[in-house]
Amino acid sequence: MTDGSVFTHRLTVRFRDCDALGHVNNAVYFTYLEQARIAWWRHLGGLLEQPLEGTRGSTIGLPGADTIVAHAECDYRAPAYMNDDLDIQLTLGASGRSSFTLHYAIVNAATRQPIADGKTVSVTFDYATGRSIPIPDATRALLERSRG
Repeated sequence: MTDGSVFTHRLTVRFRDCDALGHVNNAVYFTYLEQARIAWWRHLGGLLEQPLEGTRGSTIGLPGADTIVAHAECDYRAPAYMNDDLDIQLTLGASGRSSFTLHYAIVNAATRQPIADGKTVSVTFDYATGRSIPIPDATRALLERSRG
């Protein structure tokens, strides 16, 4: 399913993440995936402090392009509750000409119980042309670094 090394991002479930039933709302898991993805980019050295000229506010560091999520999915395994510590384990899957896939496993940090599994497909995109572009060499090098 995936190859490469696993990056783990830990977070604590906040009160605002929970719904009226007291567990994490299903939509919040996509924010958890995003938080892990941003932490992973920062770990790889791919995040800049200031957006580059020609980008639409991206801090991913691609001149004239952004890395956008084209597809996201999440399968729920068990509920998580306020104050639970969750580990979001991220691995790089396949990468192509202009896209790459990330796989996620969310587990309860204390019990190791699987909470959810997710997948995103990101595409390098040029807003000026409205089209995907090949993954820049610098970004591809970061991706390969994540494979260990």
